[in-house]
Amino acid sequence: MNRFLFIALGAAFGANARYLIGLWAGNRLGADFPYGTLIVNISGSFVLGFLLTLGTGRLQLSPEARLLLAVGFLGSFTTFSSYAVESLTLWREAGFWRSLLNVAANNLVGLVAVALGVTLARWLSGGG
Repeated sequence: MNRFLFIALGAAFGANARYLIGLWAGNRLGADFPYGTLIVNISGSFVLGFLLTLGTGRLQLSPEARLLLAVGFLGSFTTFSSYAVESLTLWREAGFWRSLLNVAANNLVGLVAVALGVTLARWLSGGG
């Protein structure tokens, strides 16, 4: 049960950090480009890569700290960070083509899923 509490605590902080960065970016940089999302995706990817590398090598993170920071905080801060780390891991462990397949599948299937969701929502709303 405690592991769910660590995840939930980290997620609460991560989601609020993401929200605040989105507000800041919108006010500072404008709303003509999703700067906030870009900032959290890139910074979250950097922090997750750094944390997992250091946390499994030089700095031994406890399972609780790992759940709090990697799964909870960064998981809600940006889901892109997990995708980026998994793609890099695939590249190192299974080769370039497996990594490229993961990148392509996530992006293409994700875009198709968004289009299907929009289409379904419009259909249910009676907007065709």
